[in-house]
Amino acid sequence: MTSSQLVRQARRSAGLTQAELAVRLGVSQPVVARLEGWRSNPTWETLVRALRATGHDIELARRPPPVVELDLGQLRERLALTPAERLRAFQRSQANLVHLRASAQPRGDG
Repeated sequence: MTSSQLVRQARRSAGLTQAELAVRLGVSQPVVARLEGWRSNPTWETLVRALRATGHDIELARRPPPVVELDLGQLRERLALTPAERLRAFQRSQANLVHLRASAQPRGDG
């Protein structure tokens, strides 16, 4: 979710118009409209201030990246293949993807 979406959603859930939020922030309604615009890139302080004016808060948390589980058995199997076997496996996968893509293309109404 973008910062503009956060502000708009918070304002709407608080039952406020852009003009009412503008009064709470001490700015004009067009400033709030720009803050809610898709090109909006407010500072952290501005975002927090706008959300708090709607009765909401935001928390920034640092998290480690998700852990990706590896299937070591499958990895060992792939490493045991010869280069020619790897190439054939790749070609089969590529052919499957081409078929899948073709089957997912929009069809005419008949």
